[in-house]
Amino acid sequence: MMDSAKRPDRRCVVTGATSGLGRAMAILLGRRGGRVAITGRRAPMLDAAAAEVRQAGAADVLVLHGGVDDPAVVAGHHATIVERWGGLDLAILNAGVGGSNDPRAFSAEAYRDAFAVNFFGVVHWLECLIPGMAAGGGGVIAGISSPGGWRGFPGIGPYSASKSALSTMLESVRIGLRGTGVCIVDVCPGYVKSEMTAKNDPKHMPFLMETEEGAARILRGIDRRQRLVHFPRRLTWPLRHVVARLPGAVFDPLAARFGRPGAGE
Repeated sequence: MMDSAKRPDRRCVVTGATSGLGRAMAILLGRRGGRVAITGRRAPMLDAAAAEVRQAGAADVLVLHGGVDDPAVVAGHHATIVERWGGLDLAILNAGVGGSNDPRAFSAEAYRDAFAVNFFGVVHWLECLIPGMAAGGGGVIAGISSPGGWRGFPGIGPYSASKSALSTMLESVRIGLRGTGVCIVDVCPGYVKSEMTAKNDPKHMPFLMETEEGAARILRGIDRRQRLVHFPRRLTWPLRHVVARLPGAVFDPLAARFGRPGAGE
């Protein structure tokens, strides 16, 4: 029996595929021979990514320009996919932005910008995806979140808050969809080389991983339909099972002393 992850007729979409993890995951999906739709704001970069996905061996590549923060754009992208392929088997909702803010110069706009992409960008897609997948008896939806959402790390309030909200929402939706055949995967990668992490101080990014390796690990977790995909364990296990459980009296001075972990994607 053919591995379902390598079906040549598998229909996939990857948002935020212009660079980094999104681009790398789209190329890996292309190597599996399925049909791959990619979305992104920066048209020249998205078109270049599409060429790489085609070269990798994708059966069909659909290029969809535009951002996930606009529900009308997302609805249009989804409608185009349904018209061309009839639906989707896999959606990797990867589009995201960083977000730092000094609380002493608090900016509501920084939070609105982070939530518009990191949280509502996923919500807009879920609204389109779930009815069709549930009616069709199944599908996999993966949201790319972050360990940065497991605590309120200093300096990255907008990013941490939006990713925390995303993971909580994905958990709620996953439980609510039990019995429908629709699988929800929460992905929380550690530090992976990308445009976003290129802005961070390398000294503050332990276990920094190559983009292709990070993309491969995510796809392996999605293939296994894991509820939560997080890596590398040397970083994420202590963050999830130790740091996330520290009482505030212990966490607060430690976080203040050692600073923010930075955006993980």
